[in-house]
Amino acid sequence: MSRQSAFRAAILDAERPAPPDLQDGLGRSATKRFNVYRNNVAVSLTEALEASFPATARLLGDENFRAVAGRFLRSSPPESPLMMHYGAGFPDFLASLDALAAKGYLADVARLEQALRAAYHAADHAPIAPDALAHIAPEDLPETRFGFAPAVCLLGSEWPLLSIYRLALDPKAPKPRAEAQSVLVARTGYDPLPHLLPPGGLTFATALMAGQTLGEAAETATKASPDFDLSTCLACLLSAEAITAILP
Repeated sequence: MSRQSAFRAAILDAERPAPPDLQDGLGRSATKRFNVYRNNVAVSLTEALEASFPATARLLGDENFRAVAGRFLRSSPPESPLMMHYGAGFPDFLASLDALAAKGYLADVARLEQALRAAYHAADHAPIAPDALAHIAPEDLPETRFGFAPAVCLLGSEWPLLSIYRLALDPKAPKPRAEAQSVLVARTGYDPLPHLLPPGGLTFATALMAGQTLGEAAETATKASPDFDLSTCLACLLSAEAITAILP
């Protein structure tokens, strides 16, 4: 291992000894300074994760979150100097931990928070007008395709994902019911928000984003969910400003 690699590995792992013969500018041992710097790096990265995943942190609790964050930062050091990007792999890391298997919703909550982060930094967009569909002839609507905002993300979960997320951030929020929830993340103006998708909404929106026509997507969603309602799902996408273009 090169000296640089050894230094990097020791910075991220408090169990490793400081690099040998480490000296300051006056030729004195810099082991104590290195240990202080190593601690500052770990604290800074942990705080960055906590700021990015506040609901996940509350669900885990302070002590458990710090322990999990410590394992994550050792296995996944930053790849960019921009801390706003750090932690993109945190949801999958949580899903891989056997110790958290009983809390399967944690990884999904982290995925929701990661989607909100990504939406915040996504490219700007202009949504279609709320009445844009009214100007399309009824016979042409089934063949219509749509373009979507870069900020849009769709999440499906077997857990009451949005309810758990909201309760983690606000103890006064309604208690989650035992039901699966699908969520649309979109950015209205400059603020990314999660929206609960109605029955069949995830299948419908996924099909539209994959390039299916309105008629095809509605048929796909109806087969997947008997409770699918086209008007309700379209209203959800429009109110969230998820659609940016009507394609010929």
